[in-house]
Amino acid sequence: MLVFGDNGYPVIVFPTSHGRYYEAKDFGLIEAASEQIKSGKIKVYCPDGIDSSSWYNYSIPPNDRVKNYLAYEQSILNDVIEFAKYESEFSKVGLAGCGFGGYHALNIAMKYPDKISHMFSISGSFDIKPFILGFYDDSCYFNNPPDYLPGLEDQHYLENIQKIGIVLAAGENDINFGENKNMSEILFRKGVEHWFDVIPGGAPDWSMWRKIFPKYLNLIG
Repeated sequence: MLVFGDNGYPVIVFPTSHGRYYEAKDFGLIEAASEQIKSGKIKVYCPDGIDSSSWYNYSIPPNDRVKNYLAYEQSILNDVIEFAKYESEFSKVGLAGCGFGGYHALNIAMKYPDKISHMFSISGSFDIKPFILGFYDDSCYFNNPPDYLPGLEDQHYLENIQKIGIVLAAGENDINFGENKNMSEILFRKGVEHWFDVIPGGAPDWSMWRKIFPKYLNLIG
């Protein structure tokens, strides 16, 4: 994991599919947020990803892909989120991710809303069914937001989700535009206020992500 900033509100940024912990730095996302980081507004934590060992690992059975993801999730919860909360002395953290990093941000925010204050998904992809090739059990269901969110009726969870500052961003030419529109509709039906930010002419690439990432960070305050 790389950490940027000396103090400020903790924001955890997940890498894209197959991405590593240094990806946000190498592709300029950290530089794009340099003003907020240097001013002490935010502190950014960039953990490693294990998509190549979980959802994208077609050399192992689908149930093992799910198990590997759940192990990663526990590491994020216990070793990253709790560390960031302890270090910053804030009771909650923000989550962000581009591409498949948006999946990690959204899924963890929806499952553990009491730990999350903001969730910024940029060009996110949320449906994990293409990775599991017809295999489907409770673990798959409860880690596939387009499936479990429509059926969520627990008022405790919904009230906590409604407290999160949620941004779903997608360009007009984004391959994941449909998934984001569907997720926005699901949240709307659940009474969850959020910002579905459609970027005119935008395509899912780092140039767009660098331009829009800082404006979402400005929502933290």
